[in-house]
Amino acid sequence: MARTRHVIAVDVGGTGTKAALVTGGPGGVVAVKQQRRATRPGGDAVVEDVALLVDELRTASEHPVDAIGLVVPGIVDEATGTGVYSANLGWADYPFRDRIEAATGLPAAFGHDVRAGGLAELRQGNARDLTDAVIMPIGTGIAAALVLDGRISSAPGEVGHVDVGHGDPCGCGQTGCVEARASSAAIARRYTERTNRHVNGAVDVARLLTEGDVDAAEVWREAVDALAKGILLVAALLGPRAVVLGGGLALAGPKLTDPLGGRLDELITFQRRPELRLAALGDEAGCLGAALLAIDMLEER
Repeated sequence: MARTRHVIAVDVGGTGTKAALVTGGPGGVVAVKQQRRATRPGGDAVVEDVALLVDELRTASEHPVDAIGLVVPGIVDEATGTGVYSANLGWADYPFRDRIEAATGLPAAFGHDVRAGGLAELRQGNARDLTDAVIMPIGTGIAAALVLDGRISSAPGEVGHVDVGHGDPCGCGQTGCVEARASSAAIARRYTERTNRHVNGAVDVARLLTEGDVDAAEVWREAVDALAKGILLVAALLGPRAVVLGGGLALAGPKLTDPLGGRLDELITFQRRPELRLAALGDEAGCLGAALLAIDMLEER
C-alpha cells in the first residue's frame, strides 16, 4: 500500500499562480493549505515566485515536505523538465525542473497544466470511470488532456488552435481557431467589441444572456458553434466516450452544455456523439494534478 505523501503543488497560470500544500497518495490527494499570487512573465520570475510560495508552505507544514509538483502552460517537455514555449508568459526552452530543484533543494516533478488537471479529474474527478475521454478546461485559452486507454496521453491536445472556419485572427498567428471565439477571454472580449460595454469575463456574458441581452446571445451562440466544431473534429479522430468541460466557462453549467449538446446533435453524422460532463474539481484541478505528478515520481523511485 502506498504511503501518505506530503508535497507542495504549484500551478502556474496565464494570470495567476496557485500553490498548495497537499497530502495523499497516487489514488487521490487533498489540499490542506493554499496560496496564490499574480504570475509574472519570464522563466526566472516564475522560479523566484514559486520558490517563495514553496518556502511559505513548507514553513506552514506540520510534516516534512517530500517533493514539489510544478505545472505550467504552453508547450512543455516533461522528460527534460523544460518549458519549451509560452507566447503569453514569454519563455522558450527554459529548464524549470532544474531551476526549481536548485532553488528549493527538493525533488520536483514537472508537467503541463492541462494534462495535470486531466490527471486529477481521471483519478478523483468526473472522469474516473472513463478509459477514452477528452478533458477540456476553458479559460483564458482552450486545450485538452486526452485520455487514451485509461491514461493521460502526452499529445499536445491543443484543441483551441483547431481552425473551425470562422476566419477571426487568433493570438497564435492563425485564423479560425476555436479559442478565438470560445475561450472565456474571447467571449468577454468579443462582447465588449460588439457593444462597447466592458464585462468582467464570460460569467458576465452568461448573466446577460439569461437577462435576454441579444448581443450576449449572439456572442454565446458563436462561441458554442466554434466549440462544437472543435469537439466534432476530436470525435472524428478519437471517438471519446465523453468530453469533460472545466475551467471558468464550465461554471455556466446547462447554459453551456444544453446549447452545445444541441449543436453537436446538428453537426454529427457518422461520429460517436460524446457525452458532455462538467469537471468536478474546479480551479483546484491543476494543483491536485501537480501533486499527483510529484507523488507518482516518488513512488517510482
